[in-house]
Amino acid sequence: MTADADREGLPATRRETVDACHRYLTGHLDQLRYDTALANGWPIATGAVEGACRHLIADRLDITGARWGLPGAEAVLRLRTLVANGDLDAYWRFHSAHEHERLYPAPGQENYNLTA
Repeated sequence: MTADADREGLPATRRETVDACHRYLTGHLDQLRYDTALANGWPIATGAVEGACRHLIADRLDITGARWGLPGAEAVLRLRTLVANGDLDAYWRFHSAHEHERLYPAPGQENYNLTA
């Protein structure tokens, strides 16, 4: 990849990205043993990650005519993740309790700011 970047004469900003990727990959060579994983029949996480992305993202956001802004898309993905993990009920209890505290602070608590 660095040889291709050299040959293409990438601008400095794009070259930084290539160099960062190269540093990451060469720094994690001990974790990139695909040949060993395939020979032993071990799963390679990219398939699982791609499946999760397709389930959470593509099946909802890649519908015809959909126009998503980043805040709306992120909110939908967070909710879909909570539902997929079975954590929606626990999250909703947490969220409701914190909204109640925010809207109806206890006496003497009005001078405190929420940090999260």
